[in-house]
Amino acid sequence: MPLANSAVSAFRLASRLFRVPAHAWVAVAFFSLLSGVGAGTLQAAIHTQQTPLAEPKPFEAQYRFEMRGWPSATIIHQLSQEDNHWLSDMSFSVTVARGAERSRFIVNEDSVHSLVYNSSYALFGIGDTYQLEEAEMFLPDRQAALFELSRQAGNAGCVVTSPCEINYLDHRGREEQFAYYLVQRGPISLPAGEFDALTVALVDAEKPDRQLQLSFHPGFPGLVLSADYRREGRRETRLSLTHFQPQGGATP
Repeated sequence: MPLANSAVSAFRLASRLFRVPAHAWVAVAFFSLLSGVGAGTLQAAIHTQQTPLAEPKPFEAQYRFEMRGWPSATIIHQLSQEDNHWLSDMSFSVTVARGAERSRFIVNEDSVHSLVYNSSYALFGIGDTYQLEEAEMFLPDRQAALFELSRQAGNAGCVVTSPCEINYLDHRGREEQFAYYLVQRGPISLPAGEFDALTVALVDAEKPDRQLQLSFHPGFPGLVLSADYRREGRRETRLSLTHFQPQGGATP
């Protein structure tokens, strides 16, 4: 495969990796490769919570993102409050690639409602921009979904034998579907220090050789502590928290 095509393929994989959760975007390396189920399940999972969902808090974070065969990148993530809504902003830049993703959403007691979503990506100077407006978003965008997934991570009912479900819209407005379950609760050590964590696994029934594990901070919804994406047992990407500043996401 020519170098340019190989690079584009690798970037597309990273782009769809936060992502999510596993083809989300490099900066959203969390939503990878997975699939989930019906549209109403996110709401249903929320209603099974035994304790109130954590309230949003502003923060600023930096992550080290590593993808096999590529130089590591720094991802900057900020959650801030603007009037009655919240802004989640992620960005990264390396020598050959850059990306940014922003979402404005309203946080309700047991759900999120997306208002506007913007993203831009470029590889070797060639890229594109995308925008979704409130009227187009019948589901949360992936930044809002990541925030909400972190609030649900401690749901005791989400187990490997009975996983919970979540779906969202990707940067083009296409529905993505995921299933997840709680792996463990407990402290983890990271470059930024030691943190209490809730770790979930996201799986794709059609691609059982792929798995993404995400660790969230139970007290700061949206804050990813670590992410580990494996394919056929081999780690493809890893994300680790390197800097965390509470209140750092306050509106300028």
